[in-house]
Amino acid sequence: MAASFPPTDARRAAAVAAGGRPSPLIDVAQLRDAIGDADLRIVDVRWYLGRHGEGRAAYDRGHLPGAIHLDLDDDLSAPDGPGRHPLPDPAGFARRMGQAGIGPGHRVVAYDDAGGWVGARLWWMLERLGHPWVRVLDGGIGAWTAAGGQLVTEVPAWPEARFEPASGWSGTIDRDELRRRLGSLLLLDARAGARYRGEVEPIDPAAGHIPTAVSAPYEENLGPDGRFLSPEVLAARFHALGADGDAEVVTYCGSGTSALHHALAMRLIGLPDPILYVGSWSDWSTAGYPVATGPEPGDPA
Repeated sequence: MAASFPPTDARRAAAVAAGGRPSPLIDVAQLRDAIGDADLRIVDVRWYLGRHGEGRAAYDRGHLPGAIHLDLDDDLSAPDGPGRHPLPDPAGFARRMGQAGIGPGHRVVAYDDAGGWVGARLWWMLERLGHPWVRVLDGGIGAWTAAGGQLVTEVPAWPEARFEPASGWSGTIDRDELRRRLGSLLLLDARAGARYRGEVEPIDPAAGHIPTAVSAPYEENLGPDGRFLSPEVLAARFHALGADGDAEVVTYCGSGTSALHHALAMRLIGLPDPILYVGSWSDWSTAGYPVATGPEPGDPA
């Protein structure tokens, strides 16, 4: 999605992903050059499962200069709905972003310390609601500090902004429609392989995966340095999973967050955007729907 304002110099020109759309990533050097720009909004979205408030505590101990903190539970999810992290009402989410100082005239960069999967959630949400310029910092806070970037404890006070959202969330599917369509689409499970196979289940009521789903742990989109693999390697990976540009793809995870890492990766290599099963395994398993275990996808239920 193109920005609504032109870049002022070559350093601000967005890299273009395969397929001609702007890259969803920004690297440390590009971000360092933009630090201090009045239209830049950096958002720390660090979050830790089962440790409410620890993301904010980590932010308070040190964050990128000029960054604010937004919480996955409190700011990027609704309090009630299907799954652990249901999408909030679009108008309410837009108001929250405006209160935080994020409007359509700002360039937004999200970062975390988990390979970008929480950052990808904010990227996807803002873009779906019409924000023209959102990126995820490739490698997150680790890449920043590894490159000598400083951390600060000052909390910025951005003036409120006005962000008018699109009418609603697009590119999503609910559990009943997904169940009806099992076997007619490519379903990617972004959770760790042990959870997919049903060997462990740390939080949800049933272990295993949705029948027909292919195991596709999101971590395998990353190199040892926590940055995304090259487009060539990513393309080979997704092609091997069955994402060839023709198959309709649905992604899911535990709660509808790390599944969006695949949306970001697929954007990088020019594949069509996948559909998000928002409720994901936390919704499916709670509903008592059929479950498959083991390394094979299984048959439609």
